[in-house]
Amino acid sequence: MAFFSKKPIFGLSRKKKKKDVPDGMWTKCTKCGELLFNKNLKENLEVCPKCDYHFRMTAPERIDSIIDAGSFREMYKDMVSKDPLKFKGPSDYPTKIKRDQKKTGLKDAAIVGEGLLNGRRMALAVTDCRFIMGSMGSVVGEKITRLIEHADAEKIPLVIVSGSGGGARMYEGLLSLMQMAKTSVALDRLNKNGGLFISVLTNPTMAGVMASFASLGDIILAEPEALIGFTGPRVIEQTIKQELPEGFQSSEFLLKHGLIDMIVHRLELKERLFKLAEYFNTETIKSS
Repeated sequence: MAFFSKKPIFGLSRKKKKKDVPDGMWTKCTKCGELLFNKNLKENLEVCPKCDYHFRMTAPERIDSIIDAGSFREMYKDMVSKDPLKFKGPSDYPTKIKRDQKKTGLKDAAIVGEGLLNGRRMALAVTDCRFIMGSMGSVVGEKITRLIEHADAEKIPLVIVSGSGGGARMYEGLLSLMQMAKTSVALDRLNKNGGLFISVLTNPTMAGVMASFASLGDIILAEPEALIGFTGPRVIEQTIKQELPEGFQSSEFLLKHGLIDMIVHRLELKERLFKLAEYFNTETIKSS
C-alpha cells in the first residue's frame, strides 16, 4: 500500500495562502485600468491621478468639494415623493423610493441649500444619479425651484451641479414633466432680475434635466468627458440609421460646437466658480 507523506519534500514547502484583501479598499480605473487605493482616490476628489478619469461623485461629496467646510445649510430636506399614478411594474414606485433612500441616505435625488464658497454666500443644488438615476420628479423640481427663488430673493449666485441620467421621472407622469417648465420659468425670473446662474454638467446629464434647467445657465461648465445630451447615442443611431461622429455628446464635442462655455477639471472647479461669481458680481455693481 502506497504511503504519501504530508511533510515537505526536498526542502519545498507549501506556499502560504495570501491573505484576502478587504473589500472596498481598491478601485480599478474605468479608463486606464490602474488599481487605485480608495483613500487616495477620495482625497483626489474621485479623479484618477494617472489618466484624469472623473469618477461619479455622490451629492454629499460634491457639496463637500465645493462649499467651505461646515458652512452648508440644507434646505427643504424633508420633502418626499408621492405616488400619484399608483405606478405598478416589476417594482412599484414607493418601493423604488424606499430602496434608494436606504441605499443612498437621501430623501430624493437632489440636495439643495446655501453655504459659503471661499467665504462668499452661494445657493447650491446637486442631483445624485444613484437615486432613480437622478431623475426629476415633483420633489426635485420643487426643491430646485424654491432654491432659485431663494437665490433671487437673497441676491446671491446660484450653482446647480447636474448628474442625471434619468431625465423626467415618468413614475409621476405629467407631474414630472411639469417640473421642466416650472424650473425654467423660475430661472427666467432670476435672469430678468439680474441674478447669476452657473450650471455645472457632469457625467451623465441627460433627457429632461438637460432639456430644462441644466442647459439654461448664464455660464455652462462641464467636467471632462461627461456624457451630455437628450437621448443616448445608441438610440439616436438606431433612429436615424447613421453612424454618429466620434465623441458625440461628450463635453469636448459640445464645447467645440458651442453648447457649453468651458470644461473645468474637478480639482479646479471650486476656484473657477468663485472667480466667475466675483467677476460677474463686480460687473453688475459697475453697470448699476
